[in-house]
Amino acid sequence: MGTSVQVTPLSGAYGEGPLCYLLAVDGFRFLLDCGWTDLCDTSQLQPLAKVAPTVDAVLLSHPDMMHLGALPYAMKHLGLSAPVYATEPVFRLGLLTMYDHFLSRWQVSDFDLFTLDDVDAAFQNVVRLKYSQNYLLNDKGEGVVIAPHVAGHLLGGTVWKITKDGEDVVYAVDFNHRKERHLNGTVLGSFVRPAVLITDAYNALNNQGYRKKQDQDFIESLIKVLATGGSVLLPVDTAGRVLELLLLLDMYWDERRLQYPIYFLTNVSTSTVDYVKSFLEWMGDQIAKSFESSRANAFLLKKVTLIINKEELEKLGDAPKVVLASMASLEVGFSHDIFVEMANEARNLVLFTEKGQFGTLARMLQVDPPPKALKVTMSKRIPLVGNELKAYEEEQERIKKEKSLKASLVKEEELKASHGSNTKASEPMVIDASSSRKSVNASHFGGNNDILIDGFVPPLTSVAPMFPFFENTAEWDDFGEVINPDDYMMKQEEMDNTLMLGPGDGLDGRIDDGSARLLLDSTPSKVISNEMTVQVKCSLVYMDFEGRSDGRSVKSIIAHVAPLKLILVHGSAEATEHLKMHCAKNLDLHVYAPQIEETIDVTSDLCAYKVQLSEKLMSNIISKKLGEHEIAWVDAEVGKEDEKLILLPPSSTPPPHKPVLVGDLKLSDFKQFLENKGWQVEFAGGALRCGEYIMVRKVGDSILKGSTGSQQIVIEGPLCEDYYKIRELLYSQFYLL
Repeated sequence: MGTSVQVTPLSGAYGEGPLCYLLAVDGFRFLLDCGWTDLCDTSQLQPLAKVAPTVDAVLLSHPDMMHLGALPYAMKHLGLSAPVYATEPVFRLGLLTMYDHFLSRWQVSDFDLFTLDDVDAAFQNVVRLKYSQNYLLNDKGEGVVIAPHVAGHLLGGTVWKITKDGEDVVYAVDFNHRKERHLNGTVLGSFVRPAVLITDAYNALNNQGYRKKQDQDFIESLIKVLATGGSVLLPVDTAGRVLELLLLLDMYWDERRLQYPIYFLTNVSTSTVDYVKSFLEWMGDQIAKSFESSRANAFLLKKVTLIINKEELEKLGDAPKVVLASMASLEVGFSHDIFVEMANEARNLVLFTEKGQFGTLARMLQVDPPPKALKVTMSKRIPLVGNELKAYEEEQERIKKEKSLKASLVKEEELKASHGSNTKASEPMVIDASSSRKSVNASHFGGNNDILIDGFVPPLTSVAPMFPFFENTAEWDDFGEVINPDDYMMKQEEMDNTLMLGPGDGLDGRIDDGSARLLLDSTPSKVISNEMTVQVKCSLVYMDFEGRSDGRSVKSIIAHVAPLKLILVHGSAEATEHLKMHCAKNLDLHVYAPQIEETIDVTSDLCAYKVQLSEKLMSNIISKKLGEHEIAWVDAEVGKEDEKLILLPPSSTPPPHKPVLVGDLKLSDFKQFLENKGWQVEFAGGALRCGEYIMVRKVGDSILKGSTGSQQIVIEGPLCEDYYKIRELLYSQFYLL
């Protein structure tokens, strides 16, 4: 029997809701993403609540709300306590995304679903991995290997590969095959024949045009509005696709020497860009090469101003400007308020670069035709004054006294219980909080000081309140007190927690100064709200800058990967059914599209066995080193020892086997190798021309055998001396077994 695999969608199936799926591999339960919408509707998390305590590990693929938004809430309220795995950018930018979301909510409501402390606690459990790093799980997950790979959608975005007993389960949602300004394309196409591929049907019905034309249309639409005296609002995410837009705008503004101001406005905008500057190794090759050659950091933005409040915008008044503001949904945040201010002017433009989440203001504005008027709620937080402030302070004082009295009574009960109800010792002296402050004359301290003994219960053996005294029993030698060095060594977990956010962190290091001051401000406040009707006179435009592969590309990639079994999630019912029918009809795959809370068993039909190599067999094996591994051809017989399968040396001489070439050759590398050997080499028609007559080309099995999968290298040309020399040099690039 093969590796047992079951998949259960908890959200994001036959719909465009947040992504959250339960994957069980031989009983080890992975939570694949833990998303939430900007509406923060707790009813969406009911399926997750049923299974959260049983989850063994959480894998995060992207640093946005739709992929990790529910993580703090699930860990605080739903019993999720499993370790979390993500890349460094997903960890850092995901943390900032949650900070921005909380601050945006807190400024307009008494938001209590989670706090910043809950966000910190959730992300404290994150284990950060590098791309292509194989991470071996232990304990219950022994034998399971996880590895993140490039997804190409967001910075740090991940395609997860989970391997058990030689079978791969690949989780690839929201990937992008196109190379962009700051990101390389996905490596999903390099995977061959995984046992299970879990992917999304989000873009199955969409086809994209050329990127250059799309960029041109985008810039021209902005300039057209700005030239007529209007302003442009781009509702964006906190630290995801907005990075590509910032580079695009900064580059075009610099090339054309445009003077219209561009503002990037979120609660954490400066922190976001500061972190992104240090993630160059996670970005595209072009950015990395530019930094290596000229030390030019692409995110040292010349034309974009980073701001964390609206004061700078208010100074400009109605002057033409471009504002990128969070949230993309327009539900809360700066984008919501700016939209209300700009909507009444026909010369203004609101340009959406991604589809709005269902039920949000952005989605309502993207329908065709858009509404002419909308009811919106405007809220803001203001400090308490007058009678409201007095009543608040009195209530806080009352709560403080109640807590103090309760604590003293609890301690009294504990002492009574510990000494028994029949003790003849005197009753403990409980000090009333109202009379627990005594003035002490301490003129050398500059006046009278109070000694606070609220809630202090003296031991039964004392006659008055006493602070505990502990005698120092440390050992001493000629050099002073004898110490244990281990007491002063920081444990690895403590180091990880301390270094979690880098040097100079703490509250001020994680969020921007203005946002930190807002949170640290202890002035009592309240939220006031009023409903108003907004006349939508401004232009509304949608342009696809979501950075996902389109339908045609998704179908091509699935055909190339050719999984044994395919599971489709996250897409409208129409898109899901369309892709399901296409794959079942044209690719001859086992295709599944489960509903929410429907469990699909995709256990492999292959049989895998664990065997041990006997010492006698190992002594006769000659292995060759291949990278970090050693490989060898083994002829053996299967035997049993202590109820375990074991490989033993063959009892008779095995027949000779055909030579096997092991390796992965790139024609570009082979070209360089031949040039170093003095050969004249050039690419022609997708093949490598070596000398005058010999051609070396790569062809897929689809050409040779009518199937998909691995590639073969073909040498074409007359049987001459050059042919045999090229073949010998080609063989030298592989390991021969």
